[in-house]
Amino acid sequence: MNIRPVTPEDLQFLRKMMYEAARWNPDWPREPIEEVLAEPILLRYSQGWGRRGDGGVIAEIEGEPVGAAWYRLFTEDTPGYGFVDEKTPELSIAVVPLHRRKGIGEAVLRACMVQAREEGFQALSLSVAVHNRSRMMYQRAGFEKVAESGDGGDHWTMVANL
Repeated sequence: MNIRPVTPEDLQFLRKMMYEAARWNPDWPREPIEEVLAEPILLRYSQGWGRRGDGGVIAEIEGEPVGAAWYRLFTEDTPGYGFVDEKTPELSIAVVPLHRRKGIGEAVLRACMVQAREEGFQALSLSVAVHNRSRMMYQRAGFEKVAESGDGGDHWTMVANL
């Protein structure tokens, strides 16, 4: 497996990974990708990609992208799901379904955290459903719950200091 920085040419793959991140539960119906990615809040994660504060990494196996972890700064006026403040980028992460549970997610997560630190960021935030198994991976990587949202607090906003 090779891990490399995200480039502007990776936008389509990042959009595919945003779909996977948004529809992470295999028991949920799989609406068309265009329909899901047209949701206004999800559009915030890819529109105008390449602006200041955008970054991330792609995992490849034999030249094929199989996973990504990427981050973006949001504003208080147009926050993401895991927004904490305007200086903390929000992390998104996903792995192609056929390649899950092989350590790719943890590898891209840790590589992305290193890249964000090298770019001068002090922390990363994210949003995760409490029942999503990835939550444990985030906790192992140093993310801690800072807020709850959703019905009965079923989503956590988490932050890791870099």
